[in-house]
Amino acid sequence: MQATRSIRLPRKLSACRLIHNHHILRSSGPAGRTTSFGFRTVPEESKESLVKGVFDSVASKYDLMNDASSLGVHRLWKDSFVDTLKPGRKGPLRWRTMRTRETTVDIVDINAQMLKEGFMRFKKTMYHNTPQVSFHEANAQELTASQFKNDSYDLYTIAFGIRNCTSVPAVLSEAYRVLKPGATFACLEFSKVNNPLLSTLYDQYSFTVIPLLGTILAGDRNSYQYLVESIRKFPSQPDFAQMIRDAGFSTGGDFDGGAWTELWGGIASIHTGVKI
Repeated sequence: MQATRSIRLPRKLSACRLIHNHHILRSSGPAGRTTSFGFRTVPEESKESLVKGVFDSVASKYDLMNDASSLGVHRLWKDSFVDTLKPGRKGPLRWRTMRTRETTVDIVDINAQMLKEGFMRFKKTMYHNTPQVSFHEANAQELTASQFKNDSYDLYTIAFGIRNCTSVPAVLSEAYRVLKPGATFACLEFSKVNNPLLSTLYDQYSFTVIPLLGTILAGDRNSYQYLVESIRKFPSQPDFAQMIRDAGFSTGGDFDGGAWTELWGGIASIHTGVKI
């Protein structure tokens, strides 16, 4: 059986996962340009440190807050994401792609605290002390070419992370570079809710309950206010699908079930593209 590599990017600033015939990964901007940090407009060169501050603050309570703010639904979304990739395993997202002993996974994140939390969970799995999984502190926008080589990975996944990156096109470009021809890019991210009633209810919940839970459970309202705002600033499903195509990937048509699959009315969506 041929070995597989994948790269996985964790859930924040620039996380990704790559599978190298069974191997996984995750991805900063030029002076004078601006970008969004939630509803604020900031210089591109500032966003990386601002997002780092958010995830340094929330890392130890990240899973608790996800469970509380989504009532556990984020775990169902991740199950659906993994089912799309057909790995056939349960458990934390990053381990569910470990299908065979030939599979290797590179877990890449720009934030050391989030990597530390992930590694603590990793130590409790059957894959601890095996050469199959490695952790890397790196920027998904600028992966070191000598380490993350061109045309070398079979799968790249990123879950709830790409919206926190300074340049989404740069992340997509790097994903395209490291994937083999015919390999898959898969992204789970918050999206736009098109149903007016659901959208109104979702906004009310997001801007009132989630920051309040951040205060109560994590002692940090501002970080969770940013996370809510960052969701609203992320491109719509068709716009993000076009960005994926602009990076060189082939996708399905611009509809639910084509280039993307909506979850819970579009609160989140799974986007996939194939390197051609």
